[in-house]
Amino acid sequence: MKRGRLGCKLVGVTLLAFASYICSALFTPVSAAPSQRVVIVGGTLTEIAFKLGAGGSIVGVDTTSTWPPETKKIKKVGYMRRLSAEGILSLDPDIVLISEKSGPKTAIDQLQSAGVPVLTAPTPNGIASIVPTIRFISRQLSASKDPNPIIKRFETQIMSIQKRIKVITKRPGILVLLSISRGPAIAAGSATSAHTMITLAGGRNVLSSLNGYKPVSTEAIIKAAPDFIVLPEHTAKSAGGIKEVISRPEIAATPAGRSRRIMVMDTLKLLGFGLRTPEAIAELAHVFHPSLSGLLAASQ
Repeated sequence: MKRGRLGCKLVGVTLLAFASYICSALFTPVSAAPSQRVVIVGGTLTEIAFKLGAGGSIVGVDTTSTWPPETKKIKKVGYMRRLSAEGILSLDPDIVLISEKSGPKTAIDQLQSAGVPVLTAPTPNGIASIVPTIRFISRQLSASKDPNPIIKRFETQIMSIQKRIKVITKRPGILVLLSISRGPAIAAGSATSAHTMITLAGGRNVLSSLNGYKPVSTEAIIKAAPDFIVLPEHTAKSAGGIKEVISRPEIAATPAGRSRRIMVMDTLKLLGFGLRTPEAIAELAHVFHPSLSGLLAASQ
């Protein structure tokens, strides 16, 4: 079977139609055995796979896969929306697990035509979708760890944190910036991961009137008057650090800038909706509501 699949790969580079026919006859997507070679596209998927004990099977990940630290030693196959079939095939994978946001479609089609099973995971886009994603990855990768204790711990963490945050009556205004280094700043409006996380942490998105991630003017940022500003780690880094961010006129003119209430968080942890989401919510809420006790302990 292995030899047949490799043959399909070679044919797939030049004769995709023929390869598609041959490989469809030889191959039906199946769950990966522990000894198989797996490529994962999607940071949250990679994080969950490692937690389930499947890290030893992973031979390639995309650039959004930054956690756990072991991912630094794994070959990168590019950004999830700009994949190259050739780069992935060079790793001789037995299975490719991708996020729904992965692409381009031509690259995915080439992988399938080359006989590689490509499985699309139900990408987490909120608290309720995380558990189904854990179960899906556990099944597809034949993970060595039982997912049930992991799921139970996750659900316990979420319930404990939400119980504490539920008592909050005053929600501070929060601004989440995805970009601030070049051109207009890009801020998080409603219908975004950032908006959901801020709400779960007991904050109020000051730009919820926007839909999605949108450019915002200097005047709009000043008018929004956020009490806190949250930056994904990559945003703070590209802007030159917190000092540079605070020195910008539109930031310095806000309550958050004047009080230096700028919070930086790991990008995947803040926006990825994975197993570290309870910890991210607790850290945000701890900053927004210092009087609340036990939040960080509840996330451990």
